[in-house]
Amino acid sequence: MSGSTPFYQKHHRHYDRGYRSKELESAVSQYQSSSSSSYAARRSSSRASASAALSASSGLSSSYSGLEESRLSPMPKRAKPTYLAMDKENQIIGYVVPIFRGSQEYASGFSDTEEARVKESAGYMARRNLFTSGLEMERTEQTSRKVSMRESAERISLSKRIYENEEHHKRMNKDSLMHAPEFVIKPRSHTVWEKQCVRLHCTVSGWPDPRVVWYKNNVTIDPMAHPGKYKLESSYNVHSLEINRCDFDDTAQYRVSAMNSKGELSSFASIVVKRFKGEVEEALPMPRPRSTDKDGLISEYGITFDTHIVDGFGVSFGREGETMSLGATVIISPNLARYQPEVQWYRDDVLLQPSKWCHMHWSGDKATLTLTHLNKEDEGLYTLRITTKSKYETYSAYVFVRDADAEVEGAPGAPLDVKCQDANKDYVIVTWKQPAVDGGSSILGYFVDRCEVGTTHWSQCNDTPIKFARFPVTGLVEGRSYTFRVRAVNKSGMSRPSRVSEVVAAMDPADRARMRGTSAPWTGQIIVTEEEPAEGVVPGKPKELEVTEATKNYVVLSWKPPGERGHEGIMYYVEKCVSGTDSWQRVNTEIPVKSPRFALFDLAEGKAYSFRVRCCNSAGVGEPSEATEATTVGDKLDIPSAPGRVVPTRNTDTSVVVSWEASRHAKELVGYYIEASIVGSNKFEPCNNKPVKGTRFICHGLATGESYVFRVKALNAAGLSECSQESEAIEVKAAIGGGIPHASPTPPYGISVLECVRDSMVLAWKQPTFIGGADITGYFVDYREVINGVPGTWHEANVKSVSDRAYRVSDLKENRKYQFQVRAANMAGVGIPSLPSGTFVCEEWTIAVPGPPHDLQVTEVRANTLVLLYKPPVYQGRDPVNGFYIDIKEADAEEEAWRGVNEKAILTNYMKIKILKEGETYVFRVRAQNKAGVGKASEPTEPVLAETKPGTTEIVVDVDDDGVISMNFACSNLTPDSKFVWSKNYEEITDDTRITVATSGGKSKATFNMLAEDDIGIYSCAVTHTDGACSSYTLSAEELKKLLELSHDHKFPVIPLKTELAVELQEKGRIRFWLQAEKISANGKIEYVFNDNSLSQGEKYKMNFNKDTGVIEMIMESLLPEDEGTFTFQLQDGKATNQSSLVLIGDVFKGLQKESAFMRKEWHRKQGPHFVEYLSYEVTPECCVILKCKVGNIKKETVALWYKDGREVKGDEKLTFTEGVLKLEIAQISKKDAGVYEIVLKDDRGQDTSTLNLTEQGFRDLMNEVFSNIANSSTALKIQSTDEGIRLYSFVSYYNEALQVTWHHKDSAIAFTDRIKSGVVGEQLWLQITEPTEKDKGKYAIEFHDGKGGLKRTVELSGQAFDDAYAEFQRLKAAAIAERNRARVAGGLPDVVTIQELKALNLTCNISGEPLPEVVWLKNEREIVSDGHYVMKLEAGKYASFTITTVNTADSGKYSILVKNKYGTESADFTLVVTEGKGDLGVTSYLTDADGNVIIGCKSRPTTPTERRKSVTGKKMQKRKDSVILQKPPEEKEGKKKEEKKMEDKTDALPKTTDKKKAAPAVASRVGKQETLQQPTTTADEAKPDDVPTSEKPAEKPQINKGKNDQDE
Repeated sequence: MSGSTPFYQKHHRHYDRGYRSKELESAVSQYQSSSSSSYAARRSSSRASASAALSASSGLSSSYSGLEESRLSPMPKRAKPTYLAMDKENQIIGYVVPIFRGSQEYASGFSDTEEARVKESAGYMARRNLFTSGLEMERTEQTSRKVSMRESAERISLSKRIYENEEHHKRMNKDSLMHAPEFVIKPRSHTVWEKQCVRLHCTVSGWPDPRVVWYKNNVTIDPMAHPGKYKLESSYNVHSLEINRCDFDDTAQYRVSAMNSKGELSSFASIVVKRFKGEVEEALPMPRPRSTDKDGLISEYGITFDTHIVDGFGVSFGREGETMSLGATVIISPNLARYQPEVQWYRDDVLLQPSKWCHMHWSGDKATLTLTHLNKEDEGLYTLRITTKSKYETYSAYVFVRDADAEVEGAPGAPLDVKCQDANKDYVIVTWKQPAVDGGSSILGYFVDRCEVGTTHWSQCNDTPIKFARFPVTGLVEGRSYTFRVRAVNKSGMSRPSRVSEVVAAMDPADRARMRGTSAPWTGQIIVTEEEPAEGVVPGKPKELEVTEATKNYVVLSWKPPGERGHEGIMYYVEKCVSGTDSWQRVNTEIPVKSPRFALFDLAEGKAYSFRVRCCNSAGVGEPSEATEATTVGDKLDIPSAPGRVVPTRNTDTSVVVSWEASRHAKELVGYYIEASIVGSNKFEPCNNKPVKGTRFICHGLATGESYVFRVKALNAAGLSECSQESEAIEVKAAIGGGIPHASPTPPYGISVLECVRDSMVLAWKQPTFIGGADITGYFVDYREVINGVPGTWHEANVKSVSDRAYRVSDLKENRKYQFQVRAANMAGVGIPSLPSGTFVCEEWTIAVPGPPHDLQVTEVRANTLVLLYKPPVYQGRDPVNGFYIDIKEADAEEEAWRGVNEKAILTNYMKIKILKEGETYVFRVRAQNKAGVGKASEPTEPVLAETKPGTTEIVVDVDDDGVISMNFACSNLTPDSKFVWSKNYEEITDDTRITVATSGGKSKATFNMLAEDDIGIYSCAVTHTDGACSSYTLSAEELKKLLELSHDHKFPVIPLKTELAVELQEKGRIRFWLQAEKISANGKIEYVFNDNSLSQGEKYKMNFNKDTGVIEMIMESLLPEDEGTFTFQLQDGKATNQSSLVLIGDVFKGLQKESAFMRKEWHRKQGPHFVEYLSYEVTPECCVILKCKVGNIKKETVALWYKDGREVKGDEKLTFTEGVLKLEIAQISKKDAGVYEIVLKDDRGQDTSTLNLTEQGFRDLMNEVFSNIANSSTALKIQSTDEGIRLYSFVSYYNEALQVTWHHKDSAIAFTDRIKSGVVGEQLWLQITEPTEKDKGKYAIEFHDGKGGLKRTVELSGQAFDDAYAEFQRLKAAAIAERNRARVAGGLPDVVTIQELKALNLTCNISGEPLPEVVWLKNEREIVSDGHYVMKLEAGKYASFTITTVNTADSGKYSILVKNKYGTESADFTLVVTEGKGDLGVTSYLTDADGNVIIGCKSRPTTPTERRKSVTGKKMQKRKDSVILQKPPEEKEGKKKEEKKMEDKTDALPKTTDKKKAAPAVASRVGKQETLQQPTTTADEAKPDDVPTSEKPAEKPQINKGKNDQDE
């Protein structure tokens, strides 16, 4: 390509070499030829490399030299790629398909930077010359005048080229350079007169120049095939089609298609050819529109052509590699000059086209087909079809092609039918068919070869032979075309290669569809180049990955490209993974796959693999696809089974018709091979070398008079099946009369219409009177339209024959008139057609009643009876048919003589008529009825003579000695082709599950396999090819019963059994073997056998035979290890025998032995006290657990002992056996009660034990039942408001610590926080919602878990319920705040203070309240004002002190402290008693400690003592009932009671104090709940303060605790 001129240089004048002057051409050529080494040395290595890069490009390199390139562009540049392939002479030879790669270079000609460089090249040259070194200047000065002139000419040329390049780029953009074809002027339709010429023309634009093809009705127009008819011209993008002397055949749709590498476009035009009225060619007779010939045919020319094929070709035999010609003479009358009929050749009903393998020729009166190089693909049935304006004529014969001589003796024959499927960019599947000849040894496999188009080199695709007739070939080069061939190999050697396949191109199917072909337009070869995309995008995941084929040699994957892949091409990586692992391994690590198909080889057979695929391009590798399901490597297609029974039938003196049963359950069946062998030779030869798909084949080329046997093999892609069983030997001779062939049947008759709809009609006809000595194989129906009374051309209604005498002719036109004719066919051929039927109008029937029945047949004719068979009407009417009426009349009677046979309609399709008179001739007809009424009568039968023909026999029913029931029929008037046909209810029996038919000579036997009620019906047997030999037998219910009884009498030797030998256990564990005979006489004998040893009556075995009931039994006391084996009862009653066996071995014997021992032990156990019901438990509604059991056979001395974990426990003081039940109660069960409980029942007769395991799962089950009772006892959830929020609660009758409870809000479990808490108080379970919000609304539930379904209690906290609860909460919260913050006297004052006169008194107490309360001191209810005598202080807002500096007797009285704030008021009182002085003891201060005692100390304020909280309510004590299991001795109980009494006495002895506080009315209710402690009057030395303040709000926390304790109560 580097040496060729780009297309834009050839087609644009500015880039054509012609613009150069001769002087410039001479200068350039001289310069190029005389480039000196010194000049090259002056160039740097970088410029030299740039020049080399430019000279290798395909852009402008052919227009100027490498030196010019180095001057113009120091950097290498990439030329615009072309989309055409050119040869050395620059001639376009094909398309170029671009491959995209990920580079960012532009794909255009000059880039903007390169243009700038070109423009600046002149300046660059000047600067280089200006700054050159001195040495270079000297050398330049020494340059000769000749060189100077040359350089001057180059500069002039360069300047001109730069200018023209700029001008060119201004006018040309890259987008319009290449574009798809476009019709500037489209062809238009024409209507012309006959014999005129017409010309279609169009103008097409596009680059590269489009290739234009003309089509007629989508068939390519070839001027060479029709010399002088068509003329094609193309000039300057104007294309034309000229049609010379138009005739009617030229009326068609014409299409012109323009195609280049950018796409394809088509345009359509129609030509209608008309004829002048009355102007007809002289050679043709004048048309006669109203007249017809004897066949009623009228052509467009007004004549009927008669066609006869004579001197036809017969059955032909050839060998591979030979040439064969098939020909026949065709006589057409009248003989018209220049008239050519349509001549078509078919092989196996497939139209042949001219090719290098077959040539067709028509010489005017002879048609010839030449097969230039025979191959086995050419074998088949060849048909010559001559079609004229009037009709067509065909002629057929079979061509056999034998294998060529093998190159190696013993080598197999060549494979055949090599085809390519699923071709893609680098992948194709090659299929073929196995040869019939294996060379004497089995074929080991096949080798696939490929050859690239344009070469003769064949390369082998697989290294080892493959046995599967399908192989994926990978590694193809995209854009190239290939052919393939296949060779077979066995142990002797290699076969000849098969015929090569059709050419297939390795390209994307979408590209192939777009280009409408598998190769490029001109050369058949696609050349692949590269093109750069605009940008790179990492592709997405491949889609729909699946395993399309799996064999033991390979696995084929298929997928679809991803949707996200950018604008460049993508390739694929395939990964595999062994099933059960996560290790993915890339299969094609070296070369990515281009096609969305891939074949994996070298997989381990039997292993399972998963596969996935990744896409890749220049931007990277994408994500993997979804992995496939695990696929096991192995052949999924099995070799077909051998065909069934092979039946040969005589045909001619050199051929035999072979039929066989199809291979059962065969998948993807390809066909069958038939082999023949002369009897005694043991050498089989193939009858066909190309598989046939039917189950019938005519084997030609046999030796007359020889006897042959045949066998058949089936094949599919997996291989050939085993051979079928050999057929019976048959002598090759003509089928009839020693060489006289069969005759074709006479025409059918009596054509009638059974149903008619808008576009179809159902016809019926009668069987030919003479069938030609062979069975009729089918019928062919023709039809023609009748217009204005003139019949048209006959047309085929069915291509394949129909076996029924009724057929629906479709594709008719409504309200048109038609005629029909029918031909019958047998093995001798197709008979002549029937006479045309009457004219029928194709219009839809709308009558309500049904149409006529059809296909009436008369059989079993006797002197007074016969059987009439018929088929129901095709047209049912508005309602289904519900019955039939039979009419009868004498054959010679008038139409009015028809009379009914049955008064009531029958439902069957047959009727036995019993009112005949012997010797009379009758005809019959049938009418059908539905709800609307009785329909039209059928066509009458042929006249039937009522007589019993001589030699008539009837079916005989027989029961043999074995009780087998059969029906037998004999016929003495058989012919070689006669067959016995058995029917049930006059429908042929094809299923052998109920009846088996055997025929020998002139007798046939139908044996009932198992006679039953399903077999009731009418059985008949007819003999074909006779004069109506037939008989029937009615098997009714009564007859069935008689036959069964008779059969039973015959097969009496078998004694029937009601039951087979069985075993059962009796009391004390005894083993009873028994069976019951259905019928046995008193003389019956029984033999008992164990392991082939006879048993006899004795101590171990007790035998008994009840002859009245037929029960036979044998009893054993116990089973010992040596009794393991087979027990058999053998019965004999006269000659009748029977036996039944029972096998007792292994686990069955051990299980029976164990069960027997258990029953025996149980019997002994029940002889003393025992448990009737073993120990179990019961949970009461009060959640008490009661262990109980039921006992039996006890007496007064019987005792029961209870144990837990081996330790005896006591349940009751006295044991009572009321109703035989023992109980043990466990109150308030807990984990410590888990254990194993046991009760022992014993007396002098023995003992019995019962155990109950209440550990682990047993205890969990018990507790779950307890929990279930607790849940069921729970009350409904209620709502309660508190000062903290809203509380939900429910009460249970009993609470157990192990109970699991879950609270739900809006059906979700609640996650507890500091705001939402739950708990249990006594038997109350509560949920506290502190400071509730709107989010807390909703449905609440408490769920009790009991190990099963559990139980839920719900309440709806929303709406009015929430509003009410929230309002109450706000009220209580406000009250609590008021109680918490009201004014209080927290520390107490003494009740009475006694002090001596002249002493100083100081009392201090705590106060609290928020806001800080006001403090007022009172004396005798009057306020005291602080002065020198009374000093009152309030320190730190919480310590109030009262000081009397010098006490005197006037100070005696009642003193009070009054504190108040906005939440309330509280006061404390004390009484001061002043006595006479007894000496100065100093100032006395009264402080109270935490217990309220008065402390004597100094005057200074004491430090704050530790706060001490007093519980107003005592902790509620729950007393657990003492369990009867762990009872304490009475001594411990009494001691405990004494200690509790002492504690109570001590409590009563404690001094009680009286609270003197007076609360304000606002908090009176809260204070009223408090419990006061009274303190006695004390002296100053003995006074003890009541409370000492410890915090700013000492009462807040106790108040909260007090509220909780109140609710605990």
